[in-house]
Amino acid sequence: MLAGKRILLIVTGGIAAYKSLDLVRRLRERGASVRCVLTEGGAQFVTPLSLAALSEQKVFAELFSLTDEAEMGHIQLSRDADLLVVAPATADFLAKMANGLADDLASTLILATDTDVLVAPAMNHRMWLHPATRENMARLEARGVATVGPNVGDMACNETGPGRMAEPLEIVAAMERYFAADAPLAGRRALVTSGPTVEALDPVRFLTNRSSGKQGHAIADALARRGAETTLVAGPTALADPRGVTVRHVESAAEMLQACRDALPVDVAVCAAAVSDWRAAEAAAEKLKKPDDGTPPTLALEETPDILASLSAAGNARPALVVGFAAETEDLIANARAKLARKGCDWIVANDVSAASGTFGGDDNTVHLVRRDNGKDGAGGGGDGGDGDDGHDDAWPRMTKQEVADRLADRVAAHLAAQP
Repeated sequence: MLAGKRILLIVTGGIAAYKSLDLVRRLRERGASVRCVLTEGGAQFVTPLSLAALSEQKVFAELFSLTDEAEMGHIQLSRDADLLVVAPATADFLAKMANGLADDLASTLILATDTDVLVAPAMNHRMWLHPATRENMARLEARGVATVGPNVGDMACNETGPGRMAEPLEIVAAMERYFAADAPLAGRRALVTSGPTVEALDPVRFLTNRSSGKQGHAIADALARRGAETTLVAGPTALADPRGVTVRHVESAAEMLQACRDALPVDVAVCAAAVSDWRAAEAAAEKLKKPDDGTPPTLALEETPDILASLSAAGNARPALVVGFAAETEDLIANARAKLARKGCDWIVANDVSAASGTFGGDDNTVHLVRRDNGKDGAGGGGDGGDGDDGHDDAWPRMTKQEVADRLADRVAAHLAAQP
């Protein structure tokens, strides 16, 4: 979503300026290009060298710098960006913006720009609630200036209330939502399942598997960053919820299926969860006791609901694209093709989860994308796979789970865009 975007970041004079360093780092991680403008007050809290080191670009500070004006005039600097971000935005700087003042480089850039502006206010809560600030914010919002935060919390002045600057990842999420209007999946709805399911045997014991949920969570994040309104149905994991995603936490396969049905209709469903195949035919109401003679108990098991097959056969509510995962320890492609036919889905992402692969719990994955559409939707493998009678086998190199998620999200976007 932010890859290739040009961001002009204005850092003003508040204690929250230290967060701007992490914000630059987060933006660079996502492939954005960041130019920084540092006000005189901002330079009291962070140094030009720190911002330059993180952004890998020159930091601008002076309005009347002959060198800077010769290299890039302030008018061009204000317009050579996809978005202007002010973080932190102090009460003083917001007042300058609202009243059209231009007495330093940062305020002049704001007045000269024809690019949209996003501000992250940061100040004492009394300043934030003051009528003058409220009027300034109303004026800015009427002009189309976007706002993220402020949050309620403890501040450096040892007071608590609204005025704490939004966290860097919150600002990143707001920027991603801004760019989502032109994103390839804007206006689309997506459903993703992730993690394991837990099937109770008694109040303390259960059946489950080793899935960490990393791949499913990464897919939900990738779809959301491409503009899709995304719902993630997650079994028990230790992962934080992806930002910008609606998350439904469940435990059992039955709960996961119901949450998926509640999320319909969607354009695409990606079933990445490792759903337990079996559950107790009747979970014990009390803890199962170990017999005195040590004889192991006999467990009566039954199949859990088949979420992938259910979504693939959902009738009028069926997603336009249903993607399943096949976690295999042997005969990867053959088992994936069999599952594709058996479940009635459109694509299968087959991944090797043998002990040697390190997939379960690890950060990398090696997958094959098997499709029944024969690769005719513009999302083909670009020569890295071969066509077959039963579908298209796309062999992907080993990559991080986030990279797998990004590639899959791009294929989903291309497929949906090619549909009539």
